Parts: sequence; structure tokens; C-alpha cells
Amino acid sequence: MPQDVLQNHTGKPPKSKRINIPRVQSNAESEMHNFQSQSFRSDMDGDSLIPPLFRTRLHELFLQIEKEFEVLYMENLNLQEKVDTLNEKLERESFIGDKQSYDFTDFDNSSSKGLSKQKSATGSGSQKVKTAHKLKAQTSKIVSSFKGPTVSCCLVREYSGHKDGIWEVAVARPGQPIIGTAAADHTACIWSIETGRRLLQYQGHLGSVNSIRFHPSRDLVLTASGDQTAHVWQAVVTWDQPKGHSSEEDIDLCEKDEYEDEVAVSEGTPSLRTPVCEFTGHTGVVMAADWLPGGDQVITASWDRTASLYDVETREMLQSLSGHDQELTHTSSHPTQRLVVTSSRDSTFRLWDFREPIHSVSVFQGHTETVTCAVFTREDKVVSGSDDRSVKVWDLRNMRSSLATIRSDSAANRLAVSNTGVVAIPHDNRQVRLFDLGGQRIARLPRTSRQGHRRMVSCVAWGDDSANLSCNFFSCGFDRLILGWSVNTCLKDS
Repeated sequence: MPQDVLQNHTGKPPKSKRINIPRVQSNAESEMHNFQSQSFRSDMDGDSLIPPLFRTRLHELFLQIEKEFEVLYMENLNLQEKVDTLNEKLERESFIGDKQSYDFTDFDNSSSKGLSKQKSATGSGSQKVKTAHKLKAQTSKIVSSFKGPTVSCCLVREYSGHKDGIWEVAVARPGQPIIGTAAADHTACIWSIETGRRLLQYQGHLGSVNSIRFHPSRDLVLTASGDQTAHVWQAVVTWDQPKGHSSEEDIDLCEKDEYEDEVAVSEGTPSLRTPVCEFTGHTGVVMAADWLPGGDQVITASWDRTASLYDVETREMLQSLSGHDQELTHTSSHPTQRLVVTSSRDSTFRLWDFREPIHSVSVFQGHTETVTCAVFTREDKVVSGSDDRSVKVWDLRNMRSSLATIRSDSAANRLAVSNTGVVAIPHDNRQVRLFDLGGQRIARLPRTSRQGHRRMVSCVAWGDDSANLSCNFFSCGFDRLILGWSVNTCLKDS
């Protein structure tokens, strides 16, 4: 006691601090700790060798860790909300202009500011700092990947007139500024690219028209249909007064402009019902057909699980190609060589080689669901799309494994590859995305409430860049619309 009195009179603060080491707590917090420590002690007294004081301290440390996790959890929720907001912006905006990069920068800055405020308020430790740096680095990667648009996309024209969903759009050979469409309303149509006017309507099929392709050198069109047949028909059009080669009575044509209503356009469009030749032999829906190089033979793909090779002049079936385990969905031929690919619901596509008298076939199993299409490129590659939400690029010289894989959030439909190597992928979610053959994303076609497709985009096609037309890219879908786009595919140096 005398020593304590002397020490108090001397007023030395260090010893008084040593006496007050225990942290001062509120009554509620003390009761909570006492209750938790008592329950913890009652649970562990039976077999624990840890002294009660250490056990209490250990429990307090666990409570602090729990609070740290709560803070991190709230930060993650806030960051997730911001990421969701960013994704919504990406869906609403295109890659055109500098506004988008400005939005990304704002997002990055606001995220870093929010993290710094939370760190100063909560006094988080080194783990939180590392997490923040990691998140910031990831965000920076996202920002850098979208900076500087490399492709400009602009909607130029709408082509309307079909009464049901459109399965396919195709572009005529160079020098012919027309496109063709195949629709579920049992018709195929020829359109003027520049005016948007429907020049000819083919009504010779009894079922949905699922595919349309122009002859490589003549004014002929090949269509495949749900009536189990494929037709070749004449597609000669005159620009001042469109005139179809119909077997019916002449149609009285009146002057129309491109802004007239759908009914008037339909009444003023010449129709054609009689094909030049008809290919039969399938026992199921014919989903696709294409010309082989030269245009003297055609290939068809059917739901009867077979593909057929026909001679155009004799109209005879030369070969029936079997092997797929399920229905065929698409077929395409090489632009210069006698090679054909067929796609199927059995998750495979097959490469058929007709360059020798006895054809050969190779099977490729790169997808896990229906292969919706497979097309050739001019660089001797094959690009395949599937319902498994992936698109793969293959090399014809070594197709053991794909060169690149493109992942997306929706199934891929009938895609197209430009002469410059830009892959356009139409999706079920109404989007059209552009990639290079290396799998790098280039752009996305703008889609808002005022422009773009309102339902599934079923097919896309590239036009002739050298023709100096207003539209060089076309898309169609089940909103009954064909859209003409101006897409600048001159990639900038990164």
C-alpha cells in the first residue's frame, strides 16, 4: 500500500496504463461475451486443456475474423451490383464512339474510390488490400479489352414483307446488288439491296423454305424446304419494273416506292411458282442445300439423317451420304474445291471430300450439343457453331483439335465469315457478335428498342465490300425482318 500511494503521487503514466490493459466494453457486449465464453467453456471443459483465459481470448479473435468476413462480403455485394450495372450498359450500347470507354473509366474510378472509403472506414488489413488490388486489376483488364472500337457498325435499312420467321439470308454473286431470303411462310424472296424493294417472290414450295443460295455464275436460286424437296428456280429481275418468270397470268404492276405498306408491296411483287428443276428423294424435312463449285451439282441435308448429292442437268441423285446418328441441320460447300461439310443434331459435323472418284469422309466431335452450322473460309479453315454456346475454328490440314474456341452466353445459329476473316455469329438472345479467326472479340452489332432484332437472329451473310453499296452485311430473324448493316471491317493496329 505505501508503494501504491507513492506511485500515485509521482503520477507516472506507464504503470497506470499497465493496470488498465483489459479493453473497456459496454454492458451488452460484456454480457454477450460472458454468455458466449460460458457456453464455449461448458462445451470444452470436458476435454479441453486450454486455460479459460486463453479460450476467451481465442473466442474474441474469432469474432473479429467474423466481422472482417462480413465487411468483405458487403464489399463483394457492392462490387457485384456494379458489375451487373456494367453488363447492362454493354447490352444497351455499342462499341461505337468514345462514350463507352468513358463509362468504363468512370466505373473503374468509382470502384477504386469506393474501396478506398471502405478501407479507411473499417481499417481492413493486408488481405483486403490484396483483394482490392486484384479486383482493380481485373477491372482494368476489362476496360483495356474494350477501349478503342476496331469495327464500326451502323444499321442502314430494313427489308420487311415476310409473314413468318425468316430462316436464312443470302447474297448474290458480285455485280448483282440483290439478296435472297427463305422464310417459314412457304416463300422465298429477292430484294434490292439499295432500295429495300422486294423484286420477286417464289411460291413454289408447299412447306417452310429453310435455305436459299444463289448460283455462282447464273441467275438461278436453290431453295430447300420442309416439303422434303429442293428447288432450282429462275431469278431474273428488272429494276424499273420487276418482272418474274411465272407460269401464271401476268401480274399488273403499279408504281411503288420503298415506303409503301406491306400489303401494297405484296400485291405489286411479281411471283413465281414453277421451278426449273426439283430434287426429290428425301423422306424428311430438307433443312439446307448448297451449290458445289461450278454450279453443276448441289448438296442437300435432311432430317432423314442423310445428305444427298444431285446432278443439276439430269436432276438425278448421284450419292446418298449416310452416317449421322440424328437429323441434319446444315450443309455448306467449299468456294473453290469439291469439299462439303454437313452438321447434325448428333453433336458432330462431317467433312465429305469429292475430289476423288470415291469420296472420303471425316467425322469431327468438337461440340457437346447440336451443331447448327459449319462453313468454310477462304483460308482453308472450317468454322462450326453449336447449341452448346460455342463456336470453333478448325484448320483443314490438321483437324484433330480446334485452333480457337469462342464462348458465348447463347446458342450460335447460322454464322458467316467475311473475305477478310471476320466471323459474324447470330444468337438466340437477339445479339450478333463479330470475332476474328483467332477467337478475339471485335464488336457487337447495336441492339436497342429502336434498332436491331426483337427475336432470335437465325442467320447472317456478308456482302461484297468492293461493290460500294450502302449495306455490306445482312441479318435475319424470327421477328420477320431482314436488316442491312454497314460494317467497317478495316481492323486497326493495336
